[in-house]
Amino acid sequence: MILDIVQFGEPVLRKKCAPVTEVNETLETLVKNMVETMIDADGIGLAAPQVGEDIRLAIVDVAHDPECVSFFKVDGEDAKMADHMPLVFINPELELSGPKEAESEGCLSIQEVRAKVKRPTIVKATLKQMDGSVKVIETDGLLARAIQHEVDHLNGVLFTDRVASTTKARLKKTLKELANTKWERR
Repeated sequence: MILDIVQFGEPVLRKKCAPVTEVNETLETLVKNMVETMIDADGIGLAAPQVGEDIRLAIVDVAHDPECVSFFKVDGEDAKMADHMPLVFINPELELSGPKEAESEGCLSIQEVRAKVKRPTIVKATLKQMDGSVKVIETDGLLARAIQHEVDHLNGVLFTDRVASTTKARLKKTLKELANTKWERR
């Protein structure tokens, strides 16, 4: 089922989400619906608060672009990224390293706004899976950026919070208008 994507200005996007304590049928259905919603919206990631759920759950899928990373490891071993997509994760923990690079980002919850965001280039993510197992993913490139972006959502942080001050000033009017508009998901 395609879910409505919550838009900028909705309070759930600013909440630090609660940890997931139990994987059950309701959560499994939510994940399935989130994957369908992300695909329908042409996104590469979606966090639970973006569909109105205040829990530490997110998905990322960059399998459409296998060249978007220079390395991908699972539990310390080289792995094929496509075998792990969509990447569904619960209660993530991140270790960030590498130089910070500015790349353009957008968000399904802030339609038609893109801006450059500086982020560390390398992520080591400890990600609890739906089956209770834990994967440790190490990667860079678009996948590292997408994981950081979705984890930010779980902490009530939006990509527009991370842009340079000159960009914030430029976006201020647009964001104010968006906050006062009820958007329908496209």
